Amino acid sequence: MAVLISGLFAGQTIVCSQEQQATSAPELSGKLYHARPGPWGKLQYYYIYLEAPSDFVERFPLPNSIARWSFPGHKAEDVREIFERAGVAKALQDYLLDAKNYVLENDILTVFPPLPDLEAMSQEQRQVIYTELGKYPINEYYAEPVLIPSGDTKDWLRGTRLRPELCEVIDRLTYMRGDLLVFSDLAAVLNYTRSTEEAKDFFKTMTRTRTMVLRLEVGEADDTEALANYWTGRKRFKDILPILSSVTETEGVSALDVVHLLPSMARRYLYTYPPVDLAMRGRMPDCHWTSLNFFNHWGREYYLDSRLAASAVMEDYLPVKGEREFGDVLMFMDGTSGNAIHSCVYIADDIVYTKNGENMVAPWLLMRLDDVRRIYFHAKKGRIDTYRLKKVE
Repeated sequence: MAVLISGLFAGQTIVCSQEQQATSAPELSGKLYHARPGPWGKLQYYYIYLEAPSDFVERFPLPNSIARWSFPGHKAEDVREIFERAGVAKALQDYLLDAKNYVLENDILTVFPPLPDLEAMSQEQRQVIYTELGKYPINEYYAEPVLIPSGDTKDWLRGTRLRPELCEVIDRLTYMRGDLLVFSDLAAVLNYTRSTEEAKDFFKTMTRTRTMVLRLEVGEADDTEALANYWTGRKRFKDILPILSSVTETEGVSALDVVHLLPSMARRYLYTYPPVDLAMRGRMPDCHWTSLNFFNHWGREYYLDSRLAASAVMEDYLPVKGEREFGDVLMFMDGTSGNAIHSCVYIADDIVYTKNGENMVAPWLLMRLDDVRRIYFHAKKGRIDTYRLKKVE
């Protein structure tokens, strides 16, 4: 994720750490939930899963089915210390770190764990070793693991075409990154696929991403003008009062999908993956491009430049405290460096509009803020600063 700003203004702050624990039961798909009421009205939501289109997945090569752990800048004794900390059996340590079995090239030490030993690892062992591997981009699926926000592998894989055997293997190989359940061992599971088509289907399934369908309940007793004032987003030109009024005037209709209340560009991209024409411009849209363009009709491409994006925040936004409003930009500030490692847009209650990653298989989503927080503050402290656009054109 590109760094946007460093040590910006002192806005609303939320301190987060790896030790934070969920205070309520996980929310799963197949159930209807209700958000906390507020000036946004009464919201209901349920979860769905998106998968990248097949033609997108075809653009990415399948990973090698041989598991590979690479440790840049490490010597054998350094890697042994990591294995010992993880509680790896000495016999396996000796095998992996035998000079005949590892590769040392360009100051990168790479070991190849046998499949039975990899599968036999405990979740705690996986957590220690994979956290170290995740520090280095060369370990692609450890640095950017598959995320399972619900914490329930069965919920995540519900409705897929994967055989039960594959689902069971995936479940065994999950581990915790902070307080978020994740999966990295795509290479191991490929050994269980029976054909190229099944391997591709598995790879496509690994792009599954959870999002929310959010609906606003509107009844005759509700103050539609007050609701329109909130969802208009600081007097943007779109008049949504007729849309809200039509719900109360239509028999049998009591709720409106919030997608109809979003600004035009956000509405167009929600639940979709970046079109190829955006990739042709040299850089894919990231979280900051998404956040700063929220109220725009068309994306301003210069927001892909982190310097210009930072300038836009300083010139066009104000740091705010207190209650957040529809359209506020939330900056996730690293507690050590002070850099912005992510941003998203506040919608209502604890719900945000976000794009988690700069790539073709990162769609635009509605998510719980706490779920986004667990993704970006999984290993260190940080804060979330709130910024509000001075003027909506």
